[in-house]
Amino acid sequence: MYLPKRERRMIKKIICVVSAYWFISISLVFINKWLLSDKSVSLNAPIFITWFQCAVTAFLCYLTSYLAMLLPSHVKFPQLNFSFKTSIEILPLSIIFVSMVCFNNLCLKYLSVSFYFLARSLTTIFNVIFTYLLLNTKTSTKALICCAAIIVGYCAGVIVEGNLGSLSWIGLVFGIASSITCALNSIYTAKCLPKVEGSVWRLTFYNNLNSLFLSIPIIGLLEYQPIKEHFFHTSAYFWFIMVISGIFGFAIGYISTLQIQVTSPLTHNVSGTAKAAAQTVLAVIIYHEIKSISWWLSNIVVLGGSAVYAAVRHIEHEQKSKGSMNFNRNDNYFTSVVVVGSDDKDVDDAKHGLLNFVNNDNRNDDDLYDKNRVLSSSKDSLVS
Repeated sequence: MYLPKRERRMIKKIICVVSAYWFISISLVFINKWLLSDKSVSLNAPIFITWFQCAVTAFLCYLTSYLAMLLPSHVKFPQLNFSFKTSIEILPLSIIFVSMVCFNNLCLKYLSVSFYFLARSLTTIFNVIFTYLLLNTKTSTKALICCAAIIVGYCAGVIVEGNLGSLSWIGLVFGIASSITCALNSIYTAKCLPKVEGSVWRLTFYNNLNSLFLSIPIIGLLEYQPIKEHFFHTSAYFWFIMVISGIFGFAIGYISTLQIQVTSPLTHNVSGTAKAAAQTVLAVIIYHEIKSISWWLSNIVVLGGSAVYAAVRHIEHEQKSKGSMNFNRNDNYFTSVVVVGSDDKDVDDAKHGLLNFVNNDNRNDDDLYDKNRVLSSSKDSLVS
């Protein structure tokens, strides 16, 4: 079947973007696993490693913003003018964010990469719980059935992993803490986006910058001794990998946004679920692990439940959006939602659209929350 040249280019672009997302995301997990728990790494300081990655991400945000000013026709990035007032306003979110990233890394430190996805799979469940408790928004029966499947798969997976003798209970606790903070991060991100004119990148910059200062007391209390003993005994290779992990942490935020732009939020979610499956299989192969059929089945149930949940929520939002658009046309105005654009006009539309959506009296907070969850889905960004 012959395809027009433009469509062929678009297909190639989609394949390249999705492939890049998979490569960066999976690589980041394995890189962090090496940094956090490999025996050759003498520096046992997971919070410091997280701090360093946040520093690289904040620096790259500022550098990209500066390049965008110098080369506006080649680099598209919002201008970053630091405001102490904005930084303080975002501080509650930053506390949740730094907790999420630390718990993510601690979970990865104590658990195998093959079990990492399942250990953090309760994020969807806590999303549903917190949207009800904090936003007073109920979830549909179909979505709740998907949640039930995820819980069943999670419990079965924990039992099987325990029977295999490879389960770390402290790692499991960190996984649950990661799921809780990840769900809270999604909700509070939606609430804080208007403070930075709807710019995900400005929020990323402030979050990582605030995290640098928030992490210092924790590092001083918990990791001063190992840093003092081993800091100057680390190799150049270790610091090279540290820098690469920071660059990949920045890149995953960009490539996630780009994947949504060239496909759709639903495709992005499905891609993320498929990536998690590939990551699990790769981990089993690379680390020469032997898993039972029941272990694989529990992972399949969680992956399937997560994928169907994403599809159900997407369909529900499509239906709500159509109803909202019809209502607004009757009132001679239009409610905008978040979009990701490839030029200045699209970016400006995204900023103003989000603000309109937040300030509109007829909005549904759950709509805003879920659209933002898709946009910031893998931040996770340092551990994807």
